[in-house]
Amino acid sequence: MLVRRLIFFAILLLTTIGLTALMWSVLAPGGWTVAKALLLACFIGVAPWLGVCLGNALPGFLILVLARHPARTVLPVDGDIDSAPITARTALAVTIRNEDMALVLPPLRRLLEGLADSDRFALFILSDTQDPALVAAEEAAIAAFPLPVRYRRRAANTGFKAGNVMDFLDHHAVGFDFVLTLDADSEMTPAAVRCLVRIMQAAPRMGIVQHLTAGRPAASAFPRLFQFGMRAGMRVWSIGQGWWQDDAGPYWGHNAILRIAPFRAHCRLQPLPDGSPILSHDQVEAARLRAAGWGVCVWADDDGSLEANPPALPEFLHRDARWLAGNLQYRHLLVMPGLRPMGRWQLMQAILLFAGAPLYNAMLALAAIAAATGDTADFPRGRLLALALAWTLILYAPKLLGYAETLIFRARSARYGGRARFAAGAAAEFAFTLLLDALSYPTKTLAMLRLALGARPGWLPQNRSDRGVGWAEAARMFWPHTLFGTAVFALLAWSSWPMALWALPFAGGLLVSVPFCVATSDPRLSAWLRRRRIAATPEELAGNQPCNGPPTYSTP
Repeated sequence: MLVRRLIFFAILLLTTIGLTALMWSVLAPGGWTVAKALLLACFIGVAPWLGVCLGNALPGFLILVLARHPARTVLPVDGDIDSAPITARTALAVTIRNEDMALVLPPLRRLLEGLADSDRFALFILSDTQDPALVAAEEAAIAAFPLPVRYRRRAANTGFKAGNVMDFLDHHAVGFDFVLTLDADSEMTPAAVRCLVRIMQAAPRMGIVQHLTAGRPAASAFPRLFQFGMRAGMRVWSIGQGWWQDDAGPYWGHNAILRIAPFRAHCRLQPLPDGSPILSHDQVEAARLRAAGWGVCVWADDDGSLEANPPALPEFLHRDARWLAGNLQYRHLLVMPGLRPMGRWQLMQAILLFAGAPLYNAMLALAAIAAATGDTADFPRGRLLALALAWTLILYAPKLLGYAETLIFRARSARYGGRARFAAGAAAEFAFTLLLDALSYPTKTLAMLRLALGARPGWLPQNRSDRGVGWAEAARMFWPHTLFGTAVFALLAWSSWPMALWALPFAGGLLVSVPFCVATSDPRLSAWLRRRRIAATPEELAGNQPCNGPPTYSTP
């Protein structure tokens, strides 16, 4: 395992050094200015994240191409996970707060009906709902539910979701060995649940097994395109990460199975030094469990475990802002006593996911200033092209290699309607991602600024229903992005049209942020994508039903 970790960090270091050297070779001609020096400093700040992307993606891709059962290749379990009898008792715990029960209950009914042949599973609904009308609706819906379910509602949502789960483990989980954590939008197949239980039975020192989770079939354009790329990227990322992290992996808070006794003993979260609660509990819980000698790993199979993604861009960015606030809290925990090096790395990686956003914006602004002052006149065009290509290929390596792996195997691409249809979806999604990423960096930066000015983040109820976004709402939300993009491209175009064209693929989303927001929630675009099956998932093509069992691939 030491050799694998050395390989990962070698890839990270070489990527960072190589990209920095290439950037230096672009900036150095013509001499150094303040703008150039700051641009290089910002680049050095974001380059390590690109190394993380490649360090996880490249091993993951090679394993997916070469291994017959990729998910098992990186699973530190030797026992039978196919047909071993299930002897442990597992609580299926669904955490809800102000949810539409008409959306929550049908997937649970399908799961329970599939597990009806076993008395080893029981369903619990753990409510943090406070609104009296919604409480009444919850109780009525659960009373009408045709299968056994146990309902518990807290009077106060102390500790948010982590507090909800721990309260359940303390007072309602007697007699159960494991708990399967599910969110309100989670859906899992009976086969996937049984697989997780068998893994836990076969690995008595495993504390958490996180199932890779894909997006549920989506009608709206935004979640449809987003989850298509996320599925390909997360599969490659998780396989590669599991290869070198072994049983020191991540936990994402849902669609995962926990061993109750060690989780209760080691995962109680204390407030931060300023008294505020920890918002993003999952990675902290994983790090603390691993520090106590218990394993945490990902079962990196993308079948049988689903979640719903935000229905439109505003909800997506609001969720991103909540995650940002939670992940940045980890800076207070990096020096927490008792954590292992890999636990600290997991927290640092979560911070890096968001911390580079201001640097991306600064790089764009500095490039515009450098162009306006003539500093870019001596940029070697060939090296600039090489830098742009290297940046794109490495930053998006998990997604691009995930697409390549699916196209290599005919059996896998057939699940998406064939290679041609899958390639069309990949092309549409990649264009979507370039536009989305361009406007997400300013949004994250503004969220960080609000936190710095004293904003108090928290977990608010989420809208999970498809909706359209009007022009007025989009304009209110994205006028700063449009203004920033207009200023940048005005400077670039005024000084050098070629530089403006260079920046267009990476920052053009700023100019079209308002129409992009409106279009990706437009029912007409959504219907057009559905009719042509662009970015359709295997579950959608199979009739909206999750697939059962992991696929195997023997030959391309």
